[in-house]
Amino acid sequence: MSLNLHLLRLFAAVAKTGSFSRAAELLHISQPAISKGVRDFELQVGCRLLDRTPKGVRPTREGAALARHAETLFAAERAAEDELQALRNLDSGSLRIGASTTIATYMIPEYLGVFHRAFPGIDLHVVSANTFDIAALMLGHEIEIALVEGPVEDENLTSAAWRTDVMALIAAPDHRFAAAQAPIDIRSLNDEILIVREPGSGTREVVAQALAAHRVEPQRTLEIGSTEAIKQAVASGVGVAIVSVATIDDQVRLGKLRVIPIKGVHIERTLWQLKSPGRLDVPAAVAFEGIIRETQAAKTAPRMPAARARRTDPAPRQRHARS
Repeated sequence: MSLNLHLLRLFAAVAKTGSFSRAAELLHISQPAISKGVRDFELQVGCRLLDRTPKGVRPTREGAALARHAETLFAAERAAEDELQALRNLDSGSLRIGASTTIATYMIPEYLGVFHRAFPGIDLHVVSANTFDIAALMLGHEIEIALVEGPVEDENLTSAAWRTDVMALIAAPDHRFAAAQAPIDIRSLNDEILIVREPGSGTREVVAQALAAHRVEPQRTLEIGSTEAIKQAVASGVGVAIVSVATIDDQVRLGKLRVIPIKGVHIERTLWQLKSPGRLDVPAAVAFEGIIRETQAAKTAPRMPAARARRTDPAPRQRHARS
């Protein structure tokens, strides 16, 4: 049996939106045409694909399975369209980038600037969310680039390291840690309010692993879903936090936060790029990945000391004007 791709598109729109009317608006056709197309499609495949309820429609078990395949199929179609459009030297097209919150806010803006200057005709769309949500977007073929803070265990995704990131303990300038004359003992965190990110955050996972490795378990924690909000809370004296050093430069320079050394502890994490095996990379994604690699290589390349030039010809004699 060959599926009718037009009818499959109608069904996929209804399954995604949960409504015949919203699907009709999305595809710019009439609602009766959508309803008839879905009925015809159910007859073609020989089973009911949608359950109609007063609150809308939802896929049946068979419909959900078919909807997943439809997502993959139409994502491949969009990729083909983007590639054909972008083959003209990347003069047009779009690139959808998903990044964990810390990466999106503090790390990729410089890459976006380099990319935009090189390919001004490409429209950039950036989604900021936690690691778990970015992985879901990549699995759903809703983004082409996925950069996250924590490893993701999923057989449908691969993870490749693209950067390392150093984490640091921060506290308010009037906190007792700020007055310490030497690095603090990590066990001192047991008596503090530790401010952490929400579940699903790569930052939270890395911090939890580091503390567990030293058998540290703060008695009290405060959960905040934004690194910016965490820094404000720390600066106000609510508690302490362990965050990426890339996020705190301004506040440290202004004296609003202090970096607190921890004796014998160095927290460094790997940042990851997620990819979907077998998925065709659009040229814009390939170009963006190249910019990431080149920028990182330039930052990590050892700097050669400038050689001092030696004069090989005799210095000209200075002439003195007669008075």
